[in-house]
Amino acid sequence: MKTHSSLCFLLLALHLLIVLVSSSAKDFDFFYFVQQWPGSYCDTKRSCCYPVTGKPDADFGIHGLWPNYNDGSYPSNCDPDSPFDSRKIKDLMPQMKENWPTLACPRGDGLKFWAHEWDKHGTCSESVLDQHSYFETALNLQKKVNILTALLNAGIEPDGRFYSLTSIKNAIKLATGITPGIECNRDESGNTQLLEIYLCVDSSGQEIIECPVYPRSRCTSRVEFPSFEDLSAGDVTEM
Repeated sequence: MKTHSSLCFLLLALHLLIVLVSSSAKDFDFFYFVQQWPGSYCDTKRSCCYPVTGKPDADFGIHGLWPNYNDGSYPSNCDPDSPFDSRKIKDLMPQMKENWPTLACPRGDGLKFWAHEWDKHGTCSESVLDQHSYFETALNLQKKVNILTALLNAGIEPDGRFYSLTSIKNAIKLATGITPGIECNRDESGNTQLLEIYLCVDSSGQEIIECPVYPRSRCTSRVEFPSFEDLSAGDVTEM
């Protein structure tokens, strides 16, 4: 009788282990691929700092590739035993500096920014992407659609004017076939401005898809699209 009970216990424990392993194999449902307009990031009371490599191009730069769940929640900091290692993406560095620049203060070389993105978000995609594949996937996704070109083709320019949020979404949908999520911030005068574009990507990181759920947005019906001008030395704040 005792042997039978022990066997039942072992079978139950094995079943639970299988369930845990199978659930961890799919630990998210989709990605948010987020691109950021540098003019809006810099046009705030906090301002910004150009990276040590110089002023980024006046184009949407990568903010991150973020695993998410279909209910709108997301995992984070999933594997403290897998820290960011810049040596693993040495071959990607030229692209990273150009397409994934940091604008945080004090000015830096991007490593702190990329480490944050990997530690918080990338480690939660390790069932699909290792560290090199994670960053390479984001760089490849950016090549699939040029957000700025999509907006310019619709007559939406970074000229400090205000555009309807609907027209911005429609321009991006025309170029991608997918409705984007939009996030905004506020400039020093309190005007709402276009900050980030969210595109949803399947859990393999390969295909852009319709979003199962959109991020909460702070945008108004009309938003400013600020230019990205050179900062004078006095405007580059250190924090």
